[in-house]
Amino acid sequence: MDNHPSESLAERTFQYQSSMPSLPVPSLEMSLSKYLNAVRPFAREDEFKATVDIVRTFQEGVGKELHHKLLQRAETKKNWLEEWWLDAAYLEVRVPSQLNVNFCGPAPYLEHCWPPEEGTQLQRASISTWHTLQYWDLIRTERLPPQKSGNTVLDMDQFRMLFNTCKVPGVKKDTIRNYFKTEREGPCPSHLIVICRGRIFTFDAVCDGQILTPPELLRQLIYVKQCCEGEPEGDGVAALTSEERTRWALAREHLISIDPQHNGTILETIQSSLFVVSLDETTPYSTPDNYTSLTTEALTGNPAIRWGDKSYNALSFADGTFGSTCDHAPYDGIVLISMCWHLDQKIKDTEGKWRGSDTVRPVPRPEEMVFTVDEKVHSDIRHAKRQYYESAQDMQIVCYAFTAFGKAAIKQKKLHPDTFVQLAMQLAYQKMHKRPGSCYETAMTRKFYHGRTETMRPCTQEAVNWCKAMMDNTCDVDARRKAMRLAFIKHNKLMAEAQEGKGFDRHLLGLYLIAKEEGQPTPELFLDPLYAKSGGGGNFVLSSSLVGYTTVLGAVAPMVHRGYGFFYRIRDDRIVVSISAWKSCRETDAASLFNNFCSSLHEMFHLATTSQL
Repeated sequence: MDNHPSESLAERTFQYQSSMPSLPVPSLEMSLSKYLNAVRPFAREDEFKATVDIVRTFQEGVGKELHHKLLQRAETKKNWLEEWWLDAAYLEVRVPSQLNVNFCGPAPYLEHCWPPEEGTQLQRASISTWHTLQYWDLIRTERLPPQKSGNTVLDMDQFRMLFNTCKVPGVKKDTIRNYFKTEREGPCPSHLIVICRGRIFTFDAVCDGQILTPPELLRQLIYVKQCCEGEPEGDGVAALTSEERTRWALAREHLISIDPQHNGTILETIQSSLFVVSLDETTPYSTPDNYTSLTTEALTGNPAIRWGDKSYNALSFADGTFGSTCDHAPYDGIVLISMCWHLDQKIKDTEGKWRGSDTVRPVPRPEEMVFTVDEKVHSDIRHAKRQYYESAQDMQIVCYAFTAFGKAAIKQKKLHPDTFVQLAMQLAYQKMHKRPGSCYETAMTRKFYHGRTETMRPCTQEAVNWCKAMMDNTCDVDARRKAMRLAFIKHNKLMAEAQEGKGFDRHLLGLYLIAKEEGQPTPELFLDPLYAKSGGGGNFVLSSSLVGYTTVLGAVAPMVHRGYGFFYRIRDDRIVVSISAWKSCRETDAASLFNNFCSSLHEMFHLATTSQL
């Protein structure tokens, strides 16, 4: 008997999709009671009393009605939230995507075999591109194992959106075009886009059914680089993707109208491509302890060499370091993290080298795609770049490693590492700003059909009480420790519930959208000042996410002008954090928040050490 499981026994990537459970609708009573708990820390006594009355009225009246309609919707859809979330969180949003919505990140290869080194850009890019193409092939042939949380299968649908996907701007609402197909489903586009010095090239990454090898990819990249070197920059049409969405939609309509057949084909080629390789001429020197310049360049770099609406732009810098910028609409960070962690391990295992054949097949050369443009397009590009750089220069980013301890030491204290970081972040914020900060942490709902995220609100009354105890010199160690324990318990409970689809933010959004769709007036609950003050309607001052326990980090812009983006990854021996803020906001400062965060981590660790919690 053959000991190896046959191919047919291996789990296929998407095999459980049709059997995933539907996204549940929480009870109205439970959601409203959680909402009241969440606004409590931001309210004076009289304000809170008014909100309690508003919530009671809502629960007994219009809320009941809207909830009933939501339950009816959930009976006909396996995921009642999916379309609404895509529209409300992404496609109807009009602010420029590239800085405000896209997520980006630095690649971790500089920590092992690829430290910054001039003259290595194309060689390394050919290898990382090859590993990326292998990952595409894993998904296409469904050999990527379905992800699980313990024994629970997680929804894999978002992995269809990593490649061959692009957002297309609309005057009122954008759309997502997805050209990906698994092998069973049929042919899938296999061409890449390379953008260099504002010029756009394409070539097929597959030749005679075989993915191009690193030496073959290298020859294509060298060809592109040689075409651009010493030549004037291209038109930089890609910069239009960084524009406000309606302006970009109108600019795109105009671009097509100039030469519909030609320009339309180029746009379609870019949209359907596997992904974009951006050859960047900057050298954002970074180290394992300080990723600031690489992260800054990934989030705010040259808009003429990224196609901001592509689901994946692989950024290749002149010093042989890498990064990415991705449209957030089609998928959440975890998908890109999964791929980047896979790449990091492969590159590390092979020491960043190619050990296969150096034979280069006679593959067709990359083809440059030049749009037919007129003065209006040039002027649109100038406007896009101007507004982009204005925002980019206003963005403050710090990305440092805290190296005193990490997951191992925290777990030794029998504490949850993610909760530990979240509480330290809140203490840091409250030390700086002398008040609680409305806070969002991403909770994953992929246990459910097409599940994406739920909001977990870490700024609980328990967390605020603990922060007060930490900042009150008259408070003794026992009281502080007890308060910290309660804050941990509350956070862990809320996070577990959110992952089970028992949060309240998405539920409230659903009720709001039903009222809107039916042309009803906005219920008072959503107009109450405390709704926005506590973070509702996307007003969270701290927008945070655990990127995971791997080597891969991300960064995002703050949700609001006076807020912070706070992304972190937790390793055994360190915690690496990327914090963003707007320079034009006088009261925020990313560097100060990081310093306060570090001292908070030390204080918490000390508190946990003086006695077991």
